[in-house]
Amino acid sequence: MSVGVVTEQSLTIDTGLRLESGRILAPITQVYETYGTLNAAASNAILVAHAWTGSAHLAGRSSAEDAKVGWWDAIVGPGRLLDTDRYFIICPNVIGSCYGSTGPASINPKTGKRYNLTFPVITVRDMVRAQALLLDHLGISRLVTVLGGSMGGMQALEWATQFPDRVCSVIALATTPAPSPQAISLNAIARWAIFNDPDWKKGEYRKNPKDGLALARGIGHIAFLSDESMQAKFGRRYAARDGLFDFFGKFEVERYLNYNGYNFVDRFDANSFLYLAKALDLYDVALGYESLQEALEQIRVPLQLFAFSSDWLYPPHYTEEMVKVLESIGKDVDYHLIPSPYGHDAFLLEHETFTPQVKAFLERVTPGGP
Repeated sequence: MSVGVVTEQSLTIDTGLRLESGRILAPITQVYETYGTLNAAASNAILVAHAWTGSAHLAGRSSAEDAKVGWWDAIVGPGRLLDTDRYFIICPNVIGSCYGSTGPASINPKTGKRYNLTFPVITVRDMVRAQALLLDHLGISRLVTVLGGSMGGMQALEWATQFPDRVCSVIALATTPAPSPQAISLNAIARWAIFNDPDWKKGEYRKNPKDGLALARGIGHIAFLSDESMQAKFGRRYAARDGLFDFFGKFEVERYLNYNGYNFVDRFDANSFLYLAKALDLYDVALGYESLQEALEQIRVPLQLFAFSSDWLYPPHYTEEMVKVLESIGKDVDYHLIPSPYGHDAFLLEHETFTPQVKAFLERVTPGGP
């Protein structure tokens, strides 16, 4: 059953936040959505963290007329994996985004103009510290779990290491303790695409630099898919309306990248894309520690980790590296390698492959039991 129409909420904190860079971001606004009811003890809350270009709109519809449901709608609602008859679900939009939370597209109160490139560099850890301030406002001292995939999984790991007393568990899917040089290089090319668009104007554009941003998004889509999924979806089929020897004719996969790239321009801000890409590249769960082991030693709660066999953006061996360290230091870790042809996007497209494992894990870690 769907959660129906969901109203977006917002919180502004005037005192601001000290960032990893040492700069103070103030005020900060966070947009978020909630589903279900917080119990009297405030002990049934789950935080769902979104990926790179996601939003707080996790499930349901924004209005009765809205045809599109939230990005992980299939797992949220009465009787579903995140059962709203039992849990209170919170999905905040990260700072740095353009979906309502403070980011480069926001107005700087000191100048009355958009921040643009005067916005400070932020990290995933900064995003999580901002979320902790939101939970303070909501009166939630401890979460049943933090659940997220990709950049959302990075946030889950940060909750486990930076706020071990505020979570009962964490669940991270399709993520990595630190992006590889290959992953960083893909983001570098995406940045070049935007930087080299003459309409970007060093971040001072009035309208999105559409060609550069569309190309950057196309690069991302390639990384999110897999060879197997692209073979199944497109093969070597040529667009029917294009002649085979038309110089500007396109394969179906080219048309897909073009369509999704330019659609993205209508919904996402180029500077936010760049800042969040920077946060991804900078991510390292061991930042500030002597080693990965020292970072993971901070964890005091059960973890559930998932990797997907065809994910070449954050390949399974990076998750398995964490698992080996966690097991070597006696941590409670539950790891699953999911066979999937869908690449990095599998965590969004194949919820049924991990639902039974997550449901069993939640039964084990939920305060008060089933």
